[in-house]
Amino acid sequence: MTSIDGALLDFKRLDQLAQGNTSIHRLDPRAKVLATVVFIVSVISYGKYELTALLPFFLFPVFMVAFGNLPLGYVVKKILLLCPFVLMVGIFNPFIDRVVLVQLGPFGVTGGMISFASIIIRAALTVGISIVLVSVTGFPNICRALERMGMPRVFAVQLLFLHRYIFVLTEEGGRVSRARQLRSFGGKGLGIKTHGSLLGHFLLRTWLRAERIHMAMLARGFAGKFHSRHEYRFGGSEILFLFGWSTLFITFRLYNGSQLLGSFLTGIFP
Repeated sequence: MTSIDGALLDFKRLDQLAQGNTSIHRLDPRAKVLATVVFIVSVISYGKYELTALLPFFLFPVFMVAFGNLPLGYVVKKILLLCPFVLMVGIFNPFIDRVVLVQLGPFGVTGGMISFASIIIRAALTVGISIVLVSVTGFPNICRALERMGMPRVFAVQLLFLHRYIFVLTEEGGRVSRARQLRSFGGKGLGIKTHGSLLGHFLLRTWLRAERIHMAMLARGFAGKFHSRHEYRFGGSEILFLFGWSTLFITFRLYNGSQLLGSFLTGIFP
């Protein structure tokens, strides 16, 4: 019960963070979505052995966290939740690719080690910036931005319903778990045998709850379109934000930013 309630509060915190009033929050969602798309495409387009070239891309998430006034620990914790899945993807790379690419004294760094580290960094960058985007924009505004950029409205509405259905699932899951614990005296009824029946009741309750929500929306005049209280405008700040960051991402992609910085520093301090 505690874990389900905690998950619900965790989801709601993203929406609470999106209610901020910083300069990043006030930007048109389309500018933030497009800049994030350019960022993700640039990051995932690197080869498996390119590692140092990815490091300058951390500048964008750090900028968004700092100027969006987001809790860094919260974002890092969300990224770490993905680590077990990332480890499963690349954990066998060091055992498969044993060709030594870099020799550091007596220690040889194989291609599998480099590709494994590259997977972890790219996952941290892409997942991290996605979490930051939701935290400074809000999922409903992201869906509206996608619709205004050409996504079919039916897909945007389905994404919005999927987002809201998460809260329905977690709320009903918390109620079902709480009811089972209150009816389980002396630990009876908490075994694995009850999980099948519990899951069935859980799905039925969420289905009925979703139908009641849908009927309530129809009774209030819902016609397949969500209306926003905020009217965004794509102005000079959005153009500067999108053009500036996109240019920087493309520059990082064409030229290794870490090597350029190293050459610059060694030129100053020979």
